[in-house]
Amino acid sequence: MSNPKLQAVLDRIDADFDNSLERLFALLRIKSISADPAFAADCKAAAEHLAKDIATLGFAAEVRPTAGHPAIVAKANGSTDGRPHVLFYGHYDVQPVDPLDLWHRPPFEPVVTDHADGRKIIVARGAEDDKGQLMTFVEACRAWKQVAGSLPVDVTILIEGEEEVGSKNFLPFLEANKAELKADFALVCDTGMWDPNTPAITTSLRGLVYDEVKIKAANRDLHSGVFGGGAQNPIRVLTRILGGLFDDNGRITIPDFYDGVKDLPPDVFEQWKKLNLTPDTFLKPIGLSVPAGEKDRLLIEQISSRPTCDINGIVGGYIGEGSKTVIPSLASAKVSFRLVEGQDPAKIRKAFRDYVAARIPADCSVEFGDHSSAPAIALDWNMKPLAAARRALTDEWGKEAVLMGSGASIPIVADFKRTLGLDSLLVGFGLDDDNIHSPNEKYDLKSFHKGIRSWARILAALAEQPK
Repeated sequence: MSNPKLQAVLDRIDADFDNSLERLFALLRIKSISADPAFAADCKAAAEHLAKDIATLGFAAEVRPTAGHPAIVAKANGSTDGRPHVLFYGHYDVQPVDPLDLWHRPPFEPVVTDHADGRKIIVARGAEDDKGQLMTFVEACRAWKQVAGSLPVDVTILIEGEEEVGSKNFLPFLEANKAELKADFALVCDTGMWDPNTPAITTSLRGLVYDEVKIKAANRDLHSGVFGGGAQNPIRVLTRILGGLFDDNGRITIPDFYDGVKDLPPDVFEQWKKLNLTPDTFLKPIGLSVPAGEKDRLLIEQISSRPTCDINGIVGGYIGEGSKTVIPSLASAKVSFRLVEGQDPAKIRKAFRDYVAARIPADCSVEFGDHSSAPAIALDWNMKPLAAARRALTDEWGKEAVLMGSGASIPIVADFKRTLGLDSLLVGFGLDDDNIHSPNEKYDLKSFHKGIRSWARILAALAEQPK
């Protein structure tokens, strides 16, 4: 703890924690659902609420328009002493709450309650993803400003309102403001811990290709008693194609799919192996027991460092109550691929479409619908800010911070690299059982409290790094 003011900052965080919690609750009460136009005013209200709060810390904070929901840009300090300048990213928008009847209490009425295992938890939509996470950083900045009068490093806070709908209007915003958003590196708090007591830094993110397939046959739905056996059924065609995407060992059969995919470096593999992620600890809580990926890979590789293919939805024919004997004229599926470093999203999309097109029989046609894509990200394990943050996290939690890969995709991280030239340090305090995107979303009270303390330590540690 080389910064002489750090202990006073940590003490301030502890003393003010009840107020920090109430400030989080005020944000959680705002129904900032970005996917539903009915909540556009709420999204604007969330942006204005955050900007006003951050401005009380001495930041020059503004709500900026985008082609969609507004963004927040807030700047503090602006020193000339050569210390690092960080860009912190978060998002205020949240997922829809459906199905509402599965919530144990109203989703926008936050409460601290007891988890089944005795943990204290905050329950509300956005509690973890991402309002609770971003507020850990804001509250850490608040404590530094109250104790020291300034932050240890220069900080720009950038908060968007469309992460949950693909950030489609945020990339143009980055490009239009890239001169203003210059920094040494980015900080992203939208990731998780290894377990409730072990902090983690995410060093890799899988990329994403999301595609849609529509197979058409006859010019209308057909009576299966009249046309069955003679007319082509697009559901049968589609399911045969989708079923062929995997071999008996769990590998994806699309030609050239694994081109560029590398094995983990031996030292990284050994570290991950020692984490001992088992089906009992990872799959049993969700009612499963057998890993479904490549059989010759560890479970932690399957979910973090290997590419995947998942069929996210199938539609075709009659799906209402009762029976209706039809051969449908159309069947469709939505398919996503999680990619790793070395895979090009554009090439994977083309390879998948070529694979499907080659298997379309006579009397059928196929159309594809474009959806999102993002490249995979892998950070340098020897990056100096990463080492500094790891030491700070270890000091706070009393356990060595794990460097882990994430199977998820955070497209903004690639956008920061491509548009602003910034590497990102991904530190978060979410847990696997936080129910993000699901009813009864939660955030551990410990994650929120120690998350604030962690960011206070990280800011102090980063101040010691050369610009």
